[in-house]
Amino acid sequence: MNTFAMTGPRDQSSFLKEFASGLQREMETNGYHQLDEEIPPEIQLVFNFVDAASPRHFRRSGKGTFVVTVAEGKPQTNNILHTAYPVLIRSLGNLMIYLSTGNKEPETYFITLEQGCYPVKETFGTEGYFQEVFERLQPLATSQLVIDNTFFPDLPEPLWEGDGITRDIHRAGKKLDKMNLLPAPFPIQELLPPKDYRHIQRLYGIGGLSYGNLSARREENQFWMSARGVNKGNLHQIGRDILLIKGFDETTPAMEISVPPHIEPKRASVDAIEHWMIYTEHPEVGAIIHIHAWMDGVPSTEINFPCGTVQLAEAVADQIRKAEDPSRAVVGLKNHGLTITGRSLDDIFERIDGNILPQVPMT
Repeated sequence: MNTFAMTGPRDQSSFLKEFASGLQREMETNGYHQLDEEIPPEIQLVFNFVDAASPRHFRRSGKGTFVVTVAEGKPQTNNILHTAYPVLIRSLGNLMIYLSTGNKEPETYFITLEQGCYPVKETFGTEGYFQEVFERLQPLATSQLVIDNTFFPDLPEPLWEGDGITRDIHRAGKKLDKMNLLPAPFPIQELLPPKDYRHIQRLYGIGGLSYGNLSARREENQFWMSARGVNKGNLHQIGRDILLIKGFDETTPAMEISVPPHIEPKRASVDAIEHWMIYTEHPEVGAIIHIHAWMDGVPSTEINFPCGTVQLAEAVADQIRKAEDPSRAVVGLKNHGLTITGRSLDDIFERIDGNILPQVPMT
């Protein structure tokens, strides 16, 4: 049975109260059962209503719980993302529905952890409004995260200092930095106390010094990849900056990583599952770059699944499968960025040079 719960104050305004009531009806119409009593650890979806000025988080008991922050506010500027994103982070949500009451007609926006910000087209109160909210929400809330790692201290000693491929990754990271394609995220550490910041990292792998990632195949479907939460413009140490992804355990699910025995390793990028699928299906792909930027005329995924989910990885893999040459594909991730395959890292840079748009269109 699909289950959901609502928590937090829903009576801060008549608008918020009406939104909560309408959302509840739409969820139940679509087969979801609301749990009114104590919320169990296995709950699938929680709507956490918060005060935008002092948001309180819902502390999950299990990683399978998807939390949608719901907040109402009057933005002081036209930049909804800049106003709303800190509320999402402070509330430890996976996604936020932001109800903007700054104009005559209330406006509704979805805010994602990847800094996506896009409006609900239907006007609040119209017949199709809650149906649109549900249709945008449902595929995100039912997606499966793959953020766990299993580390094996078995990296062969000749690779402890890397190889020619890791040196290529180091140079490629510097190129991305020079091209200004590694934008720094919002200062998450400054918005959260240390305990909550650690909690949000464990739950869905957010954090770090720069967005984007890059990888290159080593042999078979094993590949070197930039780690999570490191500066991609300065990749050096094996096991911390650059990891050898050697497998994927579907039962856990978790990425399997080979590291030097003397290193306290960093975790793998949340996009490692996506790279794994691509390398496994397409032996001719030698390298992959993911950036939060855009190119005109590229095919795109239809749904903006969260980073690190099986569904996003499958959606990207499907687009690459359809490409005329999967080894040299460019795929747009809706409201997010680009995944680019190449026969080598140099091959990717030769093709994207001069064609990159720094602003990702939000639809």
